[in-house]
Amino acid sequence: MRLRSMLFVPADSQRKLAKGSQSRADALILDLEDAVAPANKAAARQAAAEFLGGQGAGLAARRFVRINPLDSGLALADLAAVVVPGLDGIMLPKVDGAQDVRRLGLYLDALEAKAGIEPGQVRIVPVATETARAMLGMGGWEPGIGRLAGLTWGAEDLSAAVGAISNREADGSYSPLYELAGALCLCAAAAAGVDAIDTLHADFRDAEGLKAACAQARRRGYRGKIAIHPDQVDIINEAFTPTQEELAHARRIVQAFEQQPQAGTLAIDGVMVDRPHLLQAKRTLESAQGLKKDPFAF
Repeated sequence: MRLRSMLFVPADSQRKLAKGSQSRADALILDLEDAVAPANKAAARQAAAEFLGGQGAGLAARRFVRINPLDSGLALADLAAVVVPGLDGIMLPKVDGAQDVRRLGLYLDALEAKAGIEPGQVRIVPVATETARAMLGMGGWEPGIGRLAGLTWGAEDLSAAVGAISNREADGSYSPLYELAGALCLCAAAAAGVDAIDTLHADFRDAEGLKAACAQARRRGYRGKIAIHPDQVDIINEAFTPTQEELAHARRIVQAFEQQPQAGTLAIDGVMVDRPHLLQAKRTLESAQGLKKDPFAF
């Protein structure tokens, strides 16, 4: 599933749902968790379900819902309301590890059957670093975890979990624990065979800062980024879409190795490249092909 941009929208705000629907986000995340006050949870569930079966049904964007944490006492009611035709995925917050994704998968098995949805259609993107236990168990992500479509990470809830005053250093950079969280998300996603999706850029008015954050995230290996405002979506999509120059360079690498399949290293544009560069070139071309044919294909 290609998820360059995943845009959070409060499920209880019709105005923001309408605005988010007009964006070019790869996925909308209807939020039932942090963006919704406790008194509004029931109304937000109903609004999300109505959106999924109504105006959201015709969108090109994938439709996700961020439910409340599995152990919050709210998650089952969330799922019972929103697992309806039109739902593409669940974002699962505050997981303690891969076992929570497997547990959610069992719930979805039953709820899909009840709703008449094709088995396995509803995918899962967990926020993998929001608890201390999750950080200590990041080695548990592995290939073959059912429904897993990607991994993302967050720093705000983790800082609350460990009692930090801030997750930033005096110069504004992330403190070491949160840099580690992002790095472990990258490794865990690679181990599980899914894309890593970078955390949000909080200042939605800071376009230049967002561009820099996206560029850094892409260099590090992320394949997309969370958005919290529609104005961030186009910047994110552009940043995580290969440029024509990148595609041309990737084609030269692939063609060179096709012409010399026994070679271990080759010179391309005056630089020595080897098999890891070939793998990256193929990934770049596959990414672009997926966007051209169907940017939302599973």
